[in-house]
Amino acid sequence: MRLSRLITCSKAPRGLAIGFAAAAFVVLAGCASVKPRGPSTSNAATEVTAQTSRSYQGRFAVQYNDQNGQQRNAYGNFSWQETGETVTLQLRNPLGQTLAIVTSSPASATLELPNRPPLTADNVSTLMQNALGFALPVEGLRYWLQPSPAPTSRAETENDPEQPSRLKQITQDGWTIDYLAYADAPASGVKRLNLSRAEPPLDIKLVLDQ
Repeated sequence: MRLSRLITCSKAPRGLAIGFAAAAFVVLAGCASVKPRGPSTSNAATEVTAQTSRSYQGRFAVQYNDQNGQQRNAYGNFSWQETGETVTLQLRNPLGQTLAIVTSSPASATLELPNRPPLTADNVSTLMQNALGFALPVEGLRYWLQPSPAPTSRAETENDPEQPSRLKQITQDGWTIDYLAYADAPASGVKRLNLSRAEPPLDIKLVLDQ
């Protein structure tokens, strides 16, 4: 099923929906704000920085609540470029127009929105808090896409009973990451995953084009 059928855009003004959609997706890449629960059941976590470069192309659909508690929906395409500890994330609408560009590194973070001055902060969470009035976890996505729990906190993992070598679910830092599909040979890696959090509510569907 196409992502555009999974989530229907809200009737909010386009500019507002775009800004919050960008924020909702961006915040998946950084520090957790919820205490980890339970012991880790996986030794799969590895240092991201061991890989000199990593990139992904795909599609996203986001459902989230804005600052006023109104539910918003948005979808589009994304590209992710990771070099060492620096991530550059570009979000585009279905027509290919850039919605936002985010650059995140241990030293700083920058958010660029169309026709607006760039916003900068020490990290993505601080940037989102200053720009939108709330902060969400960020760092985990760098690991969850591998797929692997982030090594910075405890996690619970569940393997696929039909293919025990593959992860089926990770629960970490208040997030539940469900792995729905993996790419077939000769490609490898995650194909589809859903990320959800109860409070504040945020649901994200990702499809990676391997």
